[in-house]
Amino acid sequence: MSRKKISEVVKTGKILVSDGAWGTFLQKKGLKAGECPELWCLEHANDVEDIAKGYVDAGADMIESDSFGGTCYKLEHYGLADKVSEINEAAAKISRAAAGDSKWVIASIGPTGKMIVPEDEDEKDYEGDDLYISSAKAYDAFKVQAVALEKGGADAACVETMSDINEAVFAIKAVKENTKLEVICTFTFEKTVQGDYKSMMGVSPTNAIKAVVDAGADIAGANCGNGIERMIEIVTEMRKINKDIPILVHANAGLPCNVNGVDTFPETPEDMAKVVPDLIKAGANIIGGCCGTTPAHIAAMKKAIG
Repeated sequence: MSRKKISEVVKTGKILVSDGAWGTFLQKKGLKAGECPELWCLEHANDVEDIAKGYVDAGADMIESDSFGGTCYKLEHYGLADKVSEINEAAAKISRAAAGDSKWVIASIGPTGKMIVPEDEDEKDYEGDDLYISSAKAYDAFKVQAVALEKGGADAACVETMSDINEAVFAIKAVKENTKLEVICTFTFEKTVQGDYKSMMGVSPTNAIKAVVDAGADIAGANCGNGIERMIEIVTEMRKINKDIPILVHANAGLPCNVNGVDTFPETPEDMAKVVPDLIKAGANIIGGCCGTTPAHIAAMKKAIG
C-alpha cells in the first residue's frame, strides 16, 4: 500500500497522533543499565516489536524506531560501530512490521553526543579532542544511519532531541540528500529563569524553526524536556515565525520527579489529554509523547483529538 507523505496529510487539516516513550518500556522488558538499547533490535526483536505494537494498538498514526542512539559515535561506546547499518535497518524493519501498511514509521535519529567544529574555525585546532568532530564526519554518520533506516522501510526520519543548530542542519541535509525520507526535526527546550525557552546550547524555538526549515525539514517541532502544557508556549513561538510548516510535539508526561532514586513522571493520560485542544489551537499538527508516556497516554490524546 502506498502511503501519502505525512506533511501532505497534515496540510489537509488532519491532526495526527504519534507514539510515546520507548526507553521506559525497554527497561521494563529487561534492558539493564549500561546495555545498548539499539542492540535489542538484533537480540530481542520480538520485545522491541511488542513496544511498537502497543502504540499502534493505542491508536498512533505513526511510530518511531529503536534507533535513537544509532550513529557510529553512540554505538562505538558499546563496541558496535561496525554494526551501524545492520542495527538501523533492523530497527526500521521491526517498526515497519508493527506499523503494517497503514501507519507511518518515523525512524528515530538522535544526537551524536559530539560537538561539531564551528564552520569558521580550523578543524586542525581540534585534532585529538574526542569531544569534537568535523561537520563532514557528522554528515557521514547521519548519512549511513539514514540510508539504513530507509532500507529497513522507514517513511521518515525523526531527527530529535537536538540542541545545536549545526548538528541538526547536518542531520537534515544528510537525510534529504541521500534518501527519499521525509524529515522531521525537533529540538529540546527548557524554560529559563527569564521565562523564555532555550535548548542546552542556547537555541530558542524561533531560531530552531528558522534553521530547520532553511535546511529542508518537512516537519519541525519540540520533544522531551517539558510537560505538554509548556509545549503550548513553544509551539506558539514557532507559529509566530512560520505559519505553514507542520509542527510535531512529543511531550514528556510532566517534569520528572526523583522518587527513591527512580525518575517518575506525574502527568496521567487524562492530564495530558485535557491540554490537547489548547496545543492544537496553538498550532500543533502532530501530537505524541516522550519520556514517561505510555500507550494509555497516547490513547487518551487520540480520543481528545477525535
